[in-house]
Amino acid sequence: MSAAAPEVRPEAVVVHDVVEPVVSLRTRVVTGAVLVVVGLVAVLGWGLGSGSGDATFRFGGGAAVALPDLTVPGVVTPVLLGAVVVALGLWQLARGFRAKRTPVLIAVTLFCFVVAFLCWAMSGGDRGGGSLDVVQLLQSTVFLATPLILGAMAGVLGERSGVVNVAIEGQMLTGAFAGALVGSLAGLASGIVGAVVSGMVVGALLAVFAIRYRVNQVILGVVLNAAALGFTGWAYKAVMQTDTARYNSPGVLQRLPVPVLSDIPVIGPLLFDANVVVYVMYVLIIALQVVLFRTRWGLRTRAVGEHPKAAATLGIGVQRVRYTNVVVAGGMAGLAGAYLSIGTIGPFTENMSAGKGFIALAAVIFGRWSPKGALGAALLFGFFNALQTLVGILPTPGLVPSSFLAMLPYLATILAVAGFVGRVRPPAASGEPYP
Repeated sequence: MSAAAPEVRPEAVVVHDVVEPVVSLRTRVVTGAVLVVVGLVAVLGWGLGSGSGDATFRFGGGAAVALPDLTVPGVVTPVLLGAVVVALGLWQLARGFRAKRTPVLIAVTLFCFVVAFLCWAMSGGDRGGGSLDVVQLLQSTVFLATPLILGAMAGVLGERSGVVNVAIEGQMLTGAFAGALVGSLAGLASGIVGAVVSGMVVGALLAVFAIRYRVNQVILGVVLNAAALGFTGWAYKAVMQTDTARYNSPGVLQRLPVPVLSDIPVIGPLLFDANVVVYVMYVLIIALQVVLFRTRWGLRTRAVGEHPKAAATLGIGVQRVRYTNVVVAGGMAGLAGAYLSIGTIGPFTENMSAGKGFIALAAVIFGRWSPKGALGAALLFGFFNALQTLVGILPTPGLVPSSFLAMLPYLATILAVAGFVGRVRPPAASGEPYP
């Protein structure tokens, strides 16, 4: 008699359901109301308030192959774009979009509003309309956003480690000074190295006082910024102004067009016809994104920034991680300073950072402490800064003060951030000393 075969039980299958966070009623109502207001501004202000001319978007920008111009009605286009935004707002009020659709919603709204604004601004020329070179506008955006992006990457790395880097402004300023001084004495390549090293020195000061001596990080950052402003101002007058030809004539980094890629319409002149600092910035953005979220060091960094005591129990050197990341972040901000001086105009001028470090810090918050988000926020600030410059050139209809027109893109940004981003949570241990 054969033995009974053992009973085979099916293995349990574990299924993980991804639960998407629910958008609260308050957030949905506020977001929908902001969308409706922005859409009505586009319809009533940019559409019905525009001139009778057409708006022409040119896509030249110096590329070997230029795209044909795009001419659209100056009245109808803003009305249609505004109607799209109003429809999105009404849908948000009635049903609501999913949380993961929020970035797409922000992008569509800003695109519609800005294009409607540009159509309105180009519709009031003496000949019935105006034109705008889109590639040149985007080139100005990248030009103005580059120091903000580098500073934002420094802020992300520092805060992910648990150290608030308010000293980005001072690191930029010392980087700009060292880049011009060393570049004048030893060449532009040495100037870049000098700018990075000077930023790392300020970063090391921030690390020592914040990590070892547990000084309040916000106050410490403000003090370092003031010290950098005072030191560079004194050194500029005491050294550079005494012999400008020797100490403050570094020259400017030349553009290095990438063969073949620089000839691509729109994208080529925009991304592949720049100086070496911009190309290094591309590498740093990708490297930081990969390191933070795809490597062991990035996992340790995020653990230290969220819960340093738990990280220490796993054998992670909390202080070592923080020291390393803060000093490296200072070098990134110093590279941003090099772009301000030898990357753009050459000579150093007093306080040439002009608050860009604080704008970079704001980009870190708007970008939710991620490299991709900070990149998008910095580009947004750079775009609106470039747009502000164009307002005085475009043939805007009516006698509207240019300062008022320049304010509107920033107002739209504030409304969008207030309505869409809402409350953001920094790394839990950001600004907290350890142990």
